Amino acid sequence: MNSLSSIALSSMNAAQTKLDTTAHNVANLATEGFKRQETVQTEQSGGGVQASVRRAENAGNALETDVVSQLQAKHSFMANLAVFKTSNKMTGVLLDTKA
Repeated sequence: MNSLSSIALSSMNAAQTKLDTTAHNVANLATEGFKRQETVQTEQSGGGVQASVRRAENAGNALETDVVSQLQAKHSFMANLAVFKTSNKMTGVLLDTKA
């Protein structure tokens, strides 16, 4: 089982991948025949997630989907950052108590 910090970090990396993917899609809205990219997340056996990028099957844009995905990724990143910071604080308090 992975630590809280490593699980939160993997989720933050997945959120960053999703932000990068959607930004790429928005930047290419006017490109004729452009196939969007999609981020696929799979859970890891010890906890956390792994993100990969794949091409959408059909050409065309989906601005609404990309904007909503950007907001979801931002909130996911911020929530996992809070978990990461809290985990580090708890470790510090435990070490201070032990010393």
